[in-house]
Amino acid sequence: MPVEIRDATACTAMYLVRADAARAVLAYSDIDVTEVLPGKALCVLGFVRYNEGDLGSYNEFGVGFMVRPPDAARPPARSMLAGLKDIRLHGAGAFVHWLPVDQGFTLEAGRTIWGFPKELAEIDLRLSSPYKRCVLRKDGRLVIDLLIRPGMPVPAAPAPMEAYTHLDHGTRRVPWTIRPHGVRARPGGALIRLGNHPIAKELSELGLPKRALLTATISHARMTFQAARPFTSP
Repeated sequence: MPVEIRDATACTAMYLVRADAARAVLAYSDIDVTEVLPGKALCVLGFVRYNEGDLGSYNEFGVGFMVRPPDAARPPARSMLAGLKDIRLHGAGAFVHWLPVDQGFTLEAGRTIWGFPKELAEIDLRLSSPYKRCVLRKDGRLVIDLLIRPGMPVPAAPAPMEAYTHLDHGTRRVPWTIRPHGVRARPGGALIRLGNHPIAKELSELGLPKRALLTATISHARMTFQAARPFTSP
């Protein structure tokens, strides 16, 4: 440790979803979503091609949510600015709900080292064209076909983050840092086709497909993952 990713390409789409639906999805954990707006949570879908790093080369898809740190105080009273106040006072993290990959080594490393909910799946990434596309199948069934249209160039800086995972009845906190280059972003910019897999049904219960709040693409990224720290409720 730490584990270094020396080159990766990433695409993400962010969606406002009903907070009660997001809480139902995360009912197996002891993590609560951040209500960025009253009754609304942030769900993030993303796909990454890891070109070079300590875990080898592989493709990955992720379903995550912006969440409150497990040790944060009670959220402020609901108002239009309550979400911003909550983030300013207590911060926010990314809860990793589902993380399919297409290689066995990163599957075992991710589950064992960090508790990431990795599963093997067929992940077809098409990144050479202007439109970035991910077609994901699990157990021979289509989960999602996600198309992202890159936006305008935007400045970016190294960003430390906190990821949370919940596997085998334990919650872990994973500090990591991303150093992005070649970032483009735009409002909207994503198209979704859902399949007939149970995860697709779960996404539909969140209200997808719908217009994305924001999409972003990163042509080159370096990442550093620190050791996971088990979290114990106070």
